[in-house]
Amino acid sequence: MEKDINKILVSLQKSKFRSSFHLKAKDKQYINEKGLETIEEHAYKFIRTRLAGVNILNDGKQTPYKGHPVFIGEHATATCCRGCLEKWHHIPKDRVLTEEEIAYVVNVIMTWIKNDLK
Repeated sequence: MEKDINKILVSLQKSKFRSSFHLKAKDKQYINEKGLETIEEHAYKFIRTRLAGVNILNDGKQTPYKGHPVFIGEHATATCCRGCLEKWHHIPKDRVLTEEEIAYVVNVIMTWIKNDLK
């Protein structure tokens, strides 16, 4: 599943809601302390535990709006719930995510985080 991440990020910036998300100083400090590799590990963990399954409890409400840079990135990139993932990224919500799809979601989030750090 090869998708143009930069293209989707440009589309997401046209959304008033999605474009309102940015890393705060506290988030940037956390990233600097932990390093991007650790943040990516956290992203994989969050996606596997909160997004990858089918019939997720509280789908649409499982991702907090603050508390970790990945959570902010999920909302900014519409990878916060299966409904948004289906609407924006065309990944069906009626099945478990494949490893390739999980990697794609993490790549989208990490690309957004790196861009927002600049």
